[in-house]
Amino acid sequence: MGDCHYQDGNVHLSKHMQVVEYLLDLAGIGRDRMAVRWLSAAEGRRFAEYVKEFSETTRQLSPFDPRKFELPLAAVWDALTTSRLRWLMGIELQIIEKGNVFKEKIQEKDYWHLLQKAAEDEYHNALVLEVLKEGAQSVREIALKTGLPVYSVSLRLGELERRHKAKFRGYDGNISLFSSMGTEAA
Repeated sequence: MGDCHYQDGNVHLSKHMQVVEYLLDLAGIGRDRMAVRWLSAAEGRRFAEYVKEFSETTRQLSPFDPRKFELPLAAVWDALTTSRLRWLMGIELQIIEKGNVFKEKIQEKDYWHLLQKAAEDEYHNALVLEVLKEGAQSVREIALKTGLPVYSVSLRLGELERRHKAKFRGYDGNISLFSSMGTEAA
């Protein structure tokens, strides 16, 4: 670690990969379906060993059907590309090693808990937004499609409305319907 052509690029990548692993676990895909190894360009034999090792690991896992995980995979990607998570991952080393603008350092474990909570929130928001791409839906419909509790969907919708990413679209009888800001009312 720290011995990288891009200075501390591998340190940053390592921190980012912890978030990716956490999100893959949260999505039910599992962190074992990906791996990062540190090698130089001169370590071809070692690279081949890692590929063989990873191939064996994935062979031992149950078959992966990406169609079954379309929604969680999209939500993981969307969560990772939010400005909130990108910003938090980008300032981690600064906050832990040098401190914030008030020179207050945050312990690494406390920062990790903060990052996990933010990743979980962004993943759940992304799940809801992915479902809303289909058009206006009720809280219950969203809950059924995402696997989130109804209460959690309500909280996520409130946050997404405040961020101007989701919108109340009206009623179907006495049931409230919501959609993403990018879709028309159903």
